[in-house]
Amino acid sequence: MNIIAIVAATAVVGIVGLLIGVLLGVASEKFKVEVDEKEILVRNELPGNNCGGCGYAGCDALAKAIALGQADVGACPVGGAPVAEKIGAIMGIAAGSAEKKVAFVKCKGTCDKTRVQYSYTGIADCRKASVVPGSGEKACSYGCMGYGSCVKACQFDAIHVVDGIAVVDKEKCVACGKCTEACPLGLIDMVPYSAKHLVQCNSHDKGKEVKEKCDNGCIGCTLCTKQCEFDAIHMDNNVAVIDYEKCTNCGKCALKCPTKVIQ
Repeated sequence: MNIIAIVAATAVVGIVGLLIGVLLGVASEKFKVEVDEKEILVRNELPGNNCGGCGYAGCDALAKAIALGQADVGACPVGGAPVAEKIGAIMGIAAGSAEKKVAFVKCKGTCDKTRVQYSYTGIADCRKASVVPGSGEKACSYGCMGYGSCVKACQFDAIHVVDGIAVVDKEKCVACGKCTEACPLGLIDMVPYSAKHLVQCNSHDKGKEVKEKCDNGCIGCTLCTKQCEFDAIHMDNNVAVIDYEKCTNCGKCALKCPTKVIQ
């Protein structure tokens, strides 16, 4: 074997490798994308669920938006106040004292309290059932159908169908909003974690019609509104609605409700 040929080949390979390394180094400097240091720090504080509850494509997109000042430091519903405080410190912005919110299902029409208009044997999906006549088997067209579209949408095991209606475990809920998007009837709202009094009805029928369909529906009697000293509850299209910014959780509205629809 020619030793000179081996040395020459080795030298050529080494020189080519060196040239490629130099070229790659120059290219990386010339074409590198500058990343804001704050964006990296913010991303490190985000939980990484990539649930989309913040309105962005994922945690990377949210971190970039926060670093650019296009999103609030408390925009992550999963991280909540602790994460908002850390990100606020990075951005030099006060995170505020916004209270955690949780999902709430505005229906109390359990299997034993609501009437059935027919026996439904179709696909167990609320969105698909909502387009059939009567929007499912329950007589109340405003109530929870109980087929679990919201359950399938939740990544945190925070909502389940119990006795025919969806029920939220507020300890597990991160307010990502996926269940609200999944409900075709708009039955799920985001409410303050500390709210103790909530109206479990979404029916806009008048009192007589409500009673014919469900024992647990709001009949629009207005007794709750007359009891409130803080102007925190009003009727909206035949159903009571609570203003949580005004509500003091005194409980007088719940005590007077004849159908006990206020939780």
